[in-house]
Amino acid sequence: MRAIRRRAAARRAVTALLTGMLAAAGTAAGASEAAAGELTARPLTAAEPALTAGEPVEGRLAGGEAVSRPEGAGGASATLGKLKAHGRAVITDGSATTETAAGLFEMSVSGGGSLLTYGIDMYSSTAQGARYEEVPWADTSLHDNPEAGHIRWILRHSYPQVDDLAALADRAGASQLTPQTAAAGTQVAIWRYSDLGPDGGRPDVTAVDPNAEKLADYLVKEAEARPEPGPSLALRSRAAAGRPGAALGPVTVQTGADHVSVAPGPEAVRHGVRIVDARGEEVTQARDGTELWFDVPEDAPDASASLTVQGTTQIPVGRTLADSGVHSAGQAQVVAGSSDATVTARATASWAAEGAAPAVSARPDCVAGALAVTVDNRGDAAFTFTLGEEEHAVPGGTAETVAVPVGEDQAYRITIAGAQADTWTFSGVLNCATLSAEPQEEGLSVHSEPVTVGGDSSGQHGVNLAETGSDGQLPLLTAVGLGLLVLGGGALVTVGRNRP
Repeated sequence: MRAIRRRAAARRAVTALLTGMLAAAGTAAGASEAAAGELTARPLTAAEPALTAGEPVEGRLAGGEAVSRPEGAGGASATLGKLKAHGRAVITDGSATTETAAGLFEMSVSGGGSLLTYGIDMYSSTAQGARYEEVPWADTSLHDNPEAGHIRWILRHSYPQVDDLAALADRAGASQLTPQTAAAGTQVAIWRYSDLGPDGGRPDVTAVDPNAEKLADYLVKEAEARPEPGPSLALRSRAAAGRPGAALGPVTVQTGADHVSVAPGPEAVRHGVRIVDARGEEVTQARDGTELWFDVPEDAPDASASLTVQGTTQIPVGRTLADSGVHSAGQAQVVAGSSDATVTARATASWAAEGAAPAVSARPDCVAGALAVTVDNRGDAAFTFTLGEEEHAVPGGTAETVAVPVGEDQAYRITIAGAQADTWTFSGVLNCATLSAEPQEEGLSVHSEPVTVGGDSSGQHGVNLAETGSDGQLPLLTAVGLGLLVLGGGALVTVGRNRP
């Protein structure tokens, strides 16, 4: 039998990243809670908050710790629902075949609104109730896919964007199409572009229904490259820093909404921080291109604060959503239709009267297979911090980005500890690659350096991770290590240091 595994050997090796002792729970979880092969860098307990992607840590903490997801692009947060319309598809890999559901999902947007989506990783699991966040293609398996733009064409020229199914059937050479067969054919066509093999070849996936298969063939043949759509709402430069008595920023709004509301967080209100525009006028609304600043009073004590931008708009067709669960990496989704929906983005600012004034942020780097941690020091003294076992010093007026390698589908928890007992902690799961069917590796080996995890120790074979809504019990691989465990050598790689 074959088991679903990563298509590259490097991504099958999992790195465990943390400060101090690694510990991972050995409790099996359902597909809605964890993906097969997940390795937890440090167990997150029920008492710890399950923050949404990009939610900032508010407050300059002395001796304390707050947990945040890596900086996301902002936009829609949604919960995966049931398949609205679907048929069946067959995936063939050599002599192995898998039949799976293929079709159109419904998603409910936090704060109001709904989405229709298709999957873009046919071997990955889906779970009803899983939480997703809007992200750019760069934060999904499409980041290195040269044919990703063809998926957007398919979405624009098929169901549900095209609801005249008789006309669509005529163009595809099908005798007839129903919502079920149209959804199945569209999903199969998308998978043929989203799940390219290591050699760039398309996967062998076919629709069971002959008319759905004709639609899939037609869409693949006619598809043309289209550019990635812009975000529904995003903020550029989401972490600012500087001195009290100055305007910190700018934070630039990107949105398809006519306008969005702007509100300071509770810490900003407490310290008398105003949110202003480039002219220094206080603002409560913004639009695409507006620059926002944190206007910090001169007598404000060293601290940090946030702002929230929120609006209502449709999520662009072709925009992607990634599973934001702390312990899971479900099948990424691509938007096929949207009602008016609530979209949200947040930014933070920190300030200090003297010395270092760091702004700390993190984002996934799918190209490097890492979490990119950036420290932008707007002060006049070096900011020293510890990341893993490495100590870094960022001179005043410079920014440094450190790439922390993270294994594909690995749950990570990464802490940046400052010299003044300030800490920033980011947790999440890196989900940048599609899955492929490869020969199963046996056994689990754990070493202090490097860490390698292979195989399925549960003895369960032939688990169909592509099956929609799978609720089978999937094994949670565990490992224990000391210090910062890395894959193949140095865990911390300085990507760049910039001087303005």
